[in-house]
Amino acid sequence: MASDDSRRISVLLGLLFGLAGMGSASAAIALPMIGDHFDIGVGQATWTISLYALMLAVTTAVYGRVSDLVGVKLPLLVGIGLMTAGALVAAAAPSYGVLLVARLFQGAGAAAVPTLGVAIVSARYDGAVRGLALGRLAGTAAAVSCLGPLLGGIVEHAFGWRAVMALPVLGVLVVPLLWKALVGDGTGASLDILGAVLVALTASGLVLLVQSPSTGLVVALAGVLLLVLGAPLVALRVRQRPHDGFLPIAVIGNPTVVRSALAAAAVPAAWFGQLIAVPAVLVHDGWEAWQVGLLLVPSAVVALFVPRVAGPLLDRVGPSVSLAVSGVTASVALLVAGLGAGIDSAPVLGVGVLLVTVAFGLGQPSLGAAVGSAVHVDVRGVALGIATLVFMTGGSVGSAVVGGAGDVIGVSWALALLAVLPVLGLVALAPELRRVAEVA
Repeated sequence: MASDDSRRISVLLGLLFGLAGMGSASAAIALPMIGDHFDIGVGQATWTISLYALMLAVTTAVYGRVSDLVGVKLPLLVGIGLMTAGALVAAAAPSYGVLLVARLFQGAGAAAVPTLGVAIVSARYDGAVRGLALGRLAGTAAAVSCLGPLLGGIVEHAFGWRAVMALPVLGVLVVPLLWKALVGDGTGASLDILGAVLVALTASGLVLLVQSPSTGLVVALAGVLLLVLGAPLVALRVRQRPHDGFLPIAVIGNPTVVRSALAAAAVPAAWFGQLIAVPAVLVHDGWEAWQVGLLLVPSAVVALFVPRVAGPLLDRVGPSVSLAVSGVTASVALLVAGLGAGIDSAPVLGVGVLLVTVAFGLGQPSLGAAVGSAVHVDVRGVALGIATLVFMTGGSVGSAVVGGAGDVIGVSWALALLAVLPVLGLVALAPELRRVAEVA
């Protein structure tokens, strides 16, 4: 297809992705205020981020599979509708329970954007143009997300935390500008609802278990139960429906998809972990929410320039090496942020956010490129969805670790603990890196 619109389409998709991500970036800045309003601690208030990220992760693969069935237009519209409705209900929530439910719906809607955005770019462009477009999409998304705390802080200062919850409704304004790009029919793939539910429950168990230090034994036991029961049931479902199930064997049996997704998951873990940690530390030190947001503005500027590096790097060394660079950068970012939290240094925290912005801007397009080129076009949507599921589950784990373990061992040590994840990701990616070295 024509490539002369790649800049416009990728920027618009990145803007939409960023506005969806603002559901976490802007909300994180308001966590102390939410905690005060509902008389809960910041650790408990973190559930508004963790549940949002979890639902974002779980439903990405659903949208990927639905796009294989009916194309991208309908699922994207449904997703934006859910995101908007969830944001409005969250803004008017009379209780903390209603707020959490609204955030679940908001996350379920926002999940349409990353999967379908990458699917649109992957289907519309090829080669170097695709790499540049994916990098531009990720950079724009990261820039908008980095501005989320500043916008959230300003809005919170002027109108209160409820107005912050409503910010993602701005995504509705972008959809008409993308309308002509939302083309293509589905392949007739089926949707395995039971498989999706089983995967969702299993992923939920992991997040509940990780965040349980701040919520108690009951939550921990619920997490263990969901994991112990969910994992074998998921495996059984894959054996029952190996080709048309929620997790097709052609996708989860593809080593490149699995290794790339596991390696990439450490990047959003670092991003979401810092998203919780930085405002918590600085607000505790007396900073206003808008001041915290202002500290993160340089990250937004950096994010705009990352695509200029990410695209050429992808084209030159390939997605596996790019993922490795992203993982190392994410690990360093977490260690730097942990140091900043430990010594109460705002500049050091700012450097940590800068580094994780670079990691995200490189890791997300690298994952899309790796998966998009490793599978057949008939399952590309679900492959990208499953990869994004793993990717964003990393985000929910990151926020859960800081929100849960941070109350027990301290924020600085929680960030240092998260720094281990990129190392494990490199171990998973090692066979792909060896293969690249052998070919070179």
